Amino acid sequence: MRLRALLETDALGLRLLGGEEELDRTVRGVMTTDLRDPSRYLSGGELVLTGLAWRHSAEDSEPFVRILASAGVAGLAAGEAELGAVPKDLVTACEQHRLPLFAVNEDVAFATITEYVVRQVSGERAGDLAAVVDRHRRLMTSGPAGGGPEVVLDLLGSDLDLRAWVLSPTGRLIAGAGAPLPPARAAVLAGEHLVATRAGRHSPFRTTVDGTAYSLFPVRNAGRGTTPTAFRDVRETVLSDWLLAVEADAGDWPAARLDLLQGVTQLIAVERDRRDAARTVRRRLAQEVLELVQTGAAPAEIAARLRVAAPVLLPGLGTAPHWQVVVARVEWAQNGTGAAGNGTEGAGAPGGKGGTAGAGGTAGAGAALIEGGPVAQSLLEEILVDPAWTGAGTGAGAGADASDRIAVAHTGDEAIALVPLPAVSPDPTAVPEAGEEAAPGAGSGAEKPLETPAADPGIHADALLAAVRNPLSAGLADDGRLTLGVSAAVHSAEGLRGALEEARHARRVAAARPGRVCAAGHHELASHVLLLPFVPDDVRRAFTARLLDPLRDYDRRHRAELIPTLEAFLDCDGSWTRCAARLHLHVNTLRYRVGRIEQLTGRDLARLEDKLDFFLALRMR
Repeated sequence: MRLRALLETDALGLRLLGGEEELDRTVRGVMTTDLRDPSRYLSGGELVLTGLAWRHSAEDSEPFVRILASAGVAGLAAGEAELGAVPKDLVTACEQHRLPLFAVNEDVAFATITEYVVRQVSGERAGDLAAVVDRHRRLMTSGPAGGGPEVVLDLLGSDLDLRAWVLSPTGRLIAGAGAPLPPARAAVLAGEHLVATRAGRHSPFRTTVDGTAYSLFPVRNAGRGTTPTAFRDVRETVLSDWLLAVEADAGDWPAARLDLLQGVTQLIAVERDRRDAARTVRRRLAQEVLELVQTGAAPAEIAARLRVAAPVLLPGLGTAPHWQVVVARVEWAQNGTGAAGNGTEGAGAPGGKGGTAGAGGTAGAGAALIEGGPVAQSLLEEILVDPAWTGAGTGAGAGADASDRIAVAHTGDEAIALVPLPAVSPDPTAVPEAGEEAAPGAGSGAEKPLETPAADPGIHADALLAAVRNPLSAGLADDGRLTLGVSAAVHSAEGLRGALEEARHARRVAAARPGRVCAAGHHELASHVLLLPFVPDDVRRAFTARLLDPLRDYDRRHRAELIPTLEAFLDCDGSWTRCAARLHLHVNTLRYRVGRIEQLTGRDLARLEDKLDFFLALRMR
């Protein structure tokens, strides 16, 4: 707004005392101060309101006005309540520095002027920004020429003083402007967004994290040919939709500003559709390789397809990488009543498809079945680019966007990812060089996955879900479940079939565990851990009760710590000296405790069979 507009508003009670030729200056904000030097709080373009408490003598006026003029303020408005009239020395100083000066009637509160200026400036900025948003929307509809979502987020910050970030459903930062959003806070906001979406709440969703208010706006799919959101089960998209997080409470926003932010989300949706389209090539490559592997195609044919995929997924690598396979499955319970962690495969209908929509869904009792494969595909693409495991990368492909390294196909109700790893330098006498395909039947280990070397940046199941478990659990709510299996790395086409089966077996191990989000890796397939989840619950309870209940009861009565002692003794492989040192006990005290354990249970910890029984009982607790 212009300074001239202030004089045209009678309710503000302003009188011009000097600077008529400067009334076309633009007002970008308002500030009230009685500091002698308010320069640190000025950014230019403000209308400064002052009660003159800083003025103790006529000599104070010129330095004060000089500071304001140097900061580029639009004008100065002085209240008459303190001195009865604006001093002449202040009028003279403003004339000297060409700073427009207004007198504020003592009956008018500074808050009235502040509210008026803020309302006018915000309205004008919103209108200007809406025009920019519309222009960018038209540009981005036909391509990324509009500059991407970062441009509009920058404008939200500069013109509306709104800090905003675009986040994935797991809290991964997709775009942002200004100060970064801490990853932990982003994950919390993503979880709050998923909870609100599953509950069917109307957006924007308002929440407070660590005393800071945020408003969360869903970014819906805007592509052509998609099913309208109103007719889709919310579970089909809840784990793939982006969100716009704004650091503000939108509860009292006017309709015009809410409409503007909805326009911003539509613009961001265009960018999301563009990125989804870019994944089409990688998805097709993964689908072709998967079909060849599952139909038993010749290794040479699979190898040829891998050579096509390598430069697409890791441009500039130069040689064929190693590969890992990740299998994911999303299952929904019937009528939203499934239990997580019942130790059985598939809490919902056969094939992981649910019946009716859960909380927040739009479908009723006759809802169509949810396709598990596409949901798992989108989710796996998101999980595999999470910075918690991928980092900046190493080697030739380090500079590429992490999402460009992921190729995910789906078959039936499971999603299968083909993840390239930069080739390492193994012992050439042990395995073929990276990029070379072993001849059919060459070597007894040709069909076995190659263990990823410790220095290799491979995917590890125990770390894969660490950063995304909480938000995903919120999105799965009480009727969904995600299980993943991760293979070892392979260096040739012959190894892919074994890697796929290994990942599927690992996923089944994960499915037998409790929890909404579970993963298992190839290392666990050669361990007793593989067997324990498949022991029926009643057998597990009876076995552990028979061995451990006498010790629990004794510990409860005497605080003897027999169970911690047993755990330490087994962990030290039965070594009296090492176990005593770990527990900070005398060896004789340790011998007394072990003797009490044997007396209460009727077992002998010198026998391997009894040691093994205790070990399994402790693991099955």
